[in-house]
Amino acid sequence: MAVPNFQAFFRPFLEAIADGQERSIKEMRHILARSMQISQEDLQLTVKSGQQTQFNNRVSWTKTYMTKASAIDNPGRGLIRINDRGRALLQKPGDLSSRDLDVFTEFSAFKRRVGSDVSEAVPVDSLLASTSPEEQLEALYTELHETLADEVLQQVMHLSPQQFEVLVVRLLVAMGYGGSVKDAGAALGRSGDNGVDGVVKQDPLGLDKVYIQAKQWTNNVGSQEVRNFSGSLTYHKATKGVLMTTAGFSSSATDTARQIGNIILIDGPELARLMIEYGVGVITRSTYLVRRVDSEFFEEI
Repeated sequence: MAVPNFQAFFRPFLEAIADGQERSIKEMRHILARSMQISQEDLQLTVKSGQQTQFNNRVSWTKTYMTKASAIDNPGRGLIRINDRGRALLQKPGDLSSRDLDVFTEFSAFKRRVGSDVSEAVPVDSLLASTSPEEQLEALYTELHETLADEVLQQVMHLSPQQFEVLVVRLLVAMGYGGSVKDAGAALGRSGDNGVDGVVKQDPLGLDKVYIQAKQWTNNVGSQEVRNFSGSLTYHKATKGVLMTTAGFSSSATDTARQIGNIILIDGPELARLMIEYGVGVITRSTYLVRRVDSEFFEEI
């Protein structure tokens, strides 16, 4: 059969993990293609950009929506598992739709961020009728970007401490620090050296250096950690430091860093934003150019 619409994937997706086993998205694709009887020919159909198949696109978005509705858990990197909420959804008769997910606060909050509803293609069905096509496109981009940021952070949280440190170095190098990953990585080898997890060059000659402390936490970093890091910078006679976390910072931590003056704080959302901006851990599927009529050009002819 042809690739069904987006929401038609909801029930088969949950049924594929109803046994409680952990599965990867790659496994899910195989299971769903078989259970939904998608032909090999239809599996090759692509979305309009041609960068991804319709089938893979809809499986990925189904995973995103089920995650936002807290109907599945992520026990490990790239793995999913059904939970009690997902099992409850399977008890509903008939096909599942976005309306069945709307009752969950987490999913409603996710949708409100862009004022959108579900669609079969993007997936967004419609935005408010009062918005212009350009505004709708911007809202769609915002949803894709915020979803990507959430998924990036989720991947980061499943890294080992050593992998997280490598990630931090690669990000700073991508931002123009460190000269090269090799140079920065060698400095990072002294992980945990008197409260410092790594150091990268701020200039090509290494005349100035930036010291790093990376905290792969789920709880906010407090002011004491900022003061401890400041003490570590003093020990190393360093003038600049970056304190990075996958979580957030308490208000007192932010105030302390502002008073100290030489420590930059990067929280989880900012970390994800920088990774996306500098292309670390993400790939570009497609690029769209939006052109508008240049009224001044025609007026000056």
